[in-house]
Amino acid sequence: MSDDEVIEEMLMDQRWQLVLDCLNCETSPFSKATLVRFRKGLIKKELDQRLIDRTVEIAKQKGGFGSSQLKAALDSSPLWGAGKVEDTYNLLGHALRKAVSVIAAGQGREPAEIAELAGATILNSSSLKTALDLNWDDPGERKNALLIILNSLCSVEEWMQSQPGCDEFEVAKETLDVARVIESQNVTFDSQGVPSLSKGVAKDRRISIEDPDMRHGLKSHSKKIDGYKRHILKDLESGVVCAVALTRANTPEATATVDLERDLKFQNIHLAELHIDRAYLSSHWVTQRDDKLQIFCKAWPVKNSGLFDKNSFFLDWDTHLISCPNQVSIPFEPGKIVHFPASECAICPLRSGCTNSKRGRTVSIHPDEALMQELRARQSTAIGRID
Repeated sequence: MSDDEVIEEMLMDQRWQLVLDCLNCETSPFSKATLVRFRKGLIKKELDQRLIDRTVEIAKQKGGFGSSQLKAALDSSPLWGAGKVEDTYNLLGHALRKAVSVIAAGQGREPAEIAELAGATILNSSSLKTALDLNWDDPGERKNALLIILNSLCSVEEWMQSQPGCDEFEVAKETLDVARVIESQNVTFDSQGVPSLSKGVAKDRRISIEDPDMRHGLKSHSKKIDGYKRHILKDLESGVVCAVALTRANTPEATATVDLERDLKFQNIHLAELHIDRAYLSSHWVTQRDDKLQIFCKAWPVKNSGLFDKNSFFLDWDTHLISCPNQVSIPFEPGKIVHFPASECAICPLRSGCTNSKRGRTVSIHPDEALMQELRARQSTAIGRID
């Protein structure tokens, strides 16, 4: 549960109050900030892992769960980051403001004074866009705003280089380096050196100054994420969550299984069944599976253009030959495209139901086509559709 929910439980649930020795309390015994600091302290001393380890030990002693042959379901869900997500203008301004504030705090001066000295007076307003005071609907003025911000960035960097070195400058430089990364990801310059925002979104684009690992991502075509994805592996028989992993929002789901496996190995748990969605089909659990692991997943659909689809072709896995409905056989390799000879297709009596191409019929073979066939066969049964 969230930290806010913990505070609520301490006021509403006497079981929580009993454990925390605050039975019948009318106010929470500590704030959310205290909870956050306490958790950070646990993690720093690696006691968070010890807490999990001890829980597993006790559970195994009690026999409540801990199957060595696990039937599990794996899925991901969005986890929004706590850092503020900003547009390019405000990201650059945020980095500049942070750098100036660090220098000011180290020298015992006001940020406004440092901003004035460094030639970044646009920071001495309640907000960056208020200081710029431009018509943001005008493309020309937006370019001018970007130019002013980047000039301020250059000015602060040059001012720092002209000053005697000190510890706070090193910290400030790290923040300004982040601003340069944001510039490289989001800004392009024309032949006259005039900046404008790049079209599209850069790969691995940074979206927050305070949280460097937050990323834009998609859970579905319509559901966007700003932050992370959490991956949860759940025992289907006991309902217990056996392993958890965290990835950036723009990281493919399949990469999470390496961390999940690390949790399972500690508990001496082996997967017997894995129920997943298609995003995990390229994971190492699937591509490097042994014969003991059963995969349950909805297969990628076979394209159907009204002609013979892939299911009409027979794949012999012993000889690695694929046979068309007219019994013409040629070799195939997983992950490659099979091209049936144009000469054979030209005289084939089934041609009208198979292909319109003068070059002959092609069939794309999935890198794990054997699994795809197994999944499609299972989906064709009543029990398989339920699973």
